[in-house]
Amino acid sequence: MNWHVITGEYPPQHGGVSDYTRQIARGLADGGDAVHVWAPPVEGDQGSAATDRGVTVHRLPDRFGFNGLRYLTREIDRLPGPKRFLVQYVPHAFGWKAANLPFCFWIRSRRRESIWVMFHEVAYPFDRDDTLSRNALAAVNRVMATMIATSAERLFVSIPEWRTHIHDLVEPRAAVEWLPVPSAIPVVDDPGGSMRLRAQYGGGAALVGHFGTYGDSIRAILEPAAAALLDARDCRVLLLGRGSDRVARAIVEQHPSLRDRVHGTGMLADDDVSRHVSACDVMLQPYPDGISTRRTSAMVALTHARPLVTTSGWLTESLWDASGAVVLAPCDDPVALAAATAALVGDAAHRARLGADGAGLYDRRFHLRHSLAVLRSTSAAPVALA
Repeated sequence: MNWHVITGEYPPQHGGVSDYTRQIARGLADGGDAVHVWAPPVEGDQGSAATDRGVTVHRLPDRFGFNGLRYLTREIDRLPGPKRFLVQYVPHAFGWKAANLPFCFWIRSRRRESIWVMFHEVAYPFDRDDTLSRNALAAVNRVMATMIATSAERLFVSIPEWRTHIHDLVEPRAAVEWLPVPSAIPVVDDPGGSMRLRAQYGGGAALVGHFGTYGDSIRAILEPAAAALLDARDCRVLLLGRGSDRVARAIVEQHPSLRDRVHGTGMLADDDVSRHVSACDVMLQPYPDGISTRRTSAMVALTHARPLVTTSGWLTESLWDASGAVVLAPCDDPVALAAATAALVGDAAHRARLGADGAGLYDRRFHLRHSLAVLRSTSAAPVALA
């Protein structure tokens, strides 16, 4: 099969969709398919371009503007063989301030070919308290999603909730299938390196980690939860990832007594993320809308067999509670989140069970092989959530 993967970001560009798309591209290429990735140009110093055997990356002249769409048409039409398009859809990923209707018309113009779409997000939400321009964007996003969904031969979603959103807009040509989102951080087998990090940051105390990008909505839960946890339990907090050093400083500025108990690493290479996660006794991963199957930072904890404390919210699927593989607290209660984490820190046997159960859940439900099996199948076969 000749795959043409269309995405708004691809390494070295940062982002969850970028990491996910590379995993899918590599997996398809490893299976013997030819894979072409079409992505916007790399701006500034974002690092080295991704190079993987069997994957050809094409950089557009712009972010899916008129020149980019002309380039896309010309270059794709030059390539031989039957083509299957795999669109990694996020409305804001294709430029035009998340209102790129010309891109949607371009997708519709190719609908006689095999177009598959992965909806990572569907549309910006309506909010009666929001501005007129924001609600106008929400309306345009719905037009875009409708055009994309009705053009596709096959539809996938990163979380089951998006199925409802799509069906609220249109009756699609095909069933809407859930496609698991795996961890983007490979597990590094370096127990010695992790032990050294544990000694460096933990100082003999339990080490509670968090991995993420520290958006405002997550910080609003994480920062008070971390402070309450450190007040309740003799442990250390280790923040990992881009912006973590800044957030650690902010916590210490508000709570000077925590100066030696909160650490931020800043941006890390993937291998170092793995070593740091493996050094932690517990991973604390709150989400303002609750944990869901698209949260790749949660997947990192599971695949590393680290016990996970997280939040439940309106996007949280039933499998999380039913599995018993994570500890859940309400997404609007940082104090309860801290208390649940403190209890787990003090219970080594429970931590061991949760770590093993989480790793098993990941292997059964989220491993990359599940997504690749669905993509290589010739007909819709939805993955059950039970």
